[in-house]
Amino acid sequence: MQEIRFDDIAALQAAVEEAFGEFGPELPVTQEMIDRFADLTGDQQWIHVDVERAKRESPFGGPVAHGFLTLSLVPALRPGRRFAVAGYGSAINYGSEGFRFLAPVPAGSSVHARSRLAAAVAKPKGTLVTTETAVHVVGNQRPSLLYKGLVLYGPARG
Repeated sequence: MQEIRFDDIAALQAAVEEAFGEFGPELPVTQEMIDRFADLTGDQQWIHVDVERAKRESPFGGPVAHGFLTLSLVPALRPGRRFAVAGYGSAINYGSEGFRFLAPVPAGSSVHARSRLAAAVAKPKGTLVTTETAVHVVGNQRPSLLYKGLVLYGPARG
């Protein structure tokens, strides 16, 4: 995998791409995981945690993962990338340009993700990198989540 220094703005901008990279590893989304997330967040909506009711009444035919659970899995999914940012002293989660939940993630399915570099901009404290990530239920062409995340890479202090 190619490494690009965090402060090499020209090289990072040259790596901006329209197409997503390869999918990373698959991760199962279990009912237990959904239940634990519901306990942690207090979001006990039946469509996520009441298996029998979700089978009867849900438009999805069973329980589905919380959208925010899917979003929180992005780091664990390690989307396939064509390069790695290198040489930085800090990497700070700078927020998001947005995210959309486009399709359900049924309990018991597996998800995987792919990403692309969307932008790289020099800032006074480092380089702001925007990455777009698509999370898919394995086998589904339509993504369940599209997410544009921002990371500020900065120099080592000292």
